[in-house]
Amino acid sequence: MKARRNGWNEPLGAIEGFMFDLDGTLILSNRSLGEYRVLPGAIETLTELQSHGIPFVVLTNGAAHRAAEQAPKLRSLGLPVPDEALLTPNTVAADLMLRRGVKRVLVLGTPGVGHALAETGIETVFTGQEGADQVDAVYIAWHPECGMKDIEAACKAIWNGSKLYVASDVPFFATASGKTMGYSHAITAAVRKITRAPMILTGKPSLHALKLVAKKLGIPKGRVGVVGDDPLVEMIMARRGKAPGFGVTTGISSEQDWAAQPRARRPHRIVRELPEILRLTHHGRIRSGGR
Repeated sequence: MKARRNGWNEPLGAIEGFMFDLDGTLILSNRSLGEYRVLPGAIETLTELQSHGIPFVVLTNGAAHRAAEQAPKLRSLGLPVPDEALLTPNTVAADLMLRRGVKRVLVLGTPGVGHALAETGIETVFTGQEGADQVDAVYIAWHPECGMKDIEAACKAIWNGSKLYVASDVPFFATASGKTMGYSHAITAAVRKITRAPMILTGKPSLHALKLVAKKLGIPKGRVGVVGDDPLVEMIMARRGKAPGFGVTTGISSEQDWAAQPRARRPHRIVRELPEILRLTHHGRIRSGGR
């Protein structure tokens, strides 16, 4: 299909709300994920959507921090993101585990990783605690200090029948310093190499994540405008969910990178500047109020 200036001549359909990636789309963080720099057009775009009553959420694959801790930092930069509009793989994991009857989880991650699980009533344990190998599930997320004891504990739990849940399986993500390794990807690779366990992905590009986004927005998943910088993450999710995808050039993908993608990883539109989304989706394609 012949490319146009801003993407491909594919119909967008009616868009009733948006899901924005965080790193590389709205902000760039440092390697420790403790400092943020807002990207051009991000504040204006979210503010404009908010002013017109068009719902949006921000879904990050970052699992290190609670939304109640991270969202205020985003608001301090000027991004109008309420706590409830910031979703993480932990949010998806808690929702999915509750529906599947998971009651006890071994967490390979920082203390903040298990908070979303614990606050829903799921019991969380960490490596070294009694009964760490007797759990319903193992959950691998952001864990910079992961060691062999953690990997061994996860393997023992899986050998005892635990299911393997994973926050993110992307090898790297965009930061202000360039590509940064995804810790959960590396940890998961080690655990699966040893156990051969199938994984249940809770972050992007999981359809579990897109379904929760649609539920939060109160719209069908096919009418969620998916905005992100990674063809292997947001665009795969958009294509699998039959949702319109918008590929930005502010993160790990340039316009040339997007143009080289096969259809399964191709955005419906390439966005050089985030406010272009507002122009590309006007003339009745957006239904204000989410309905």
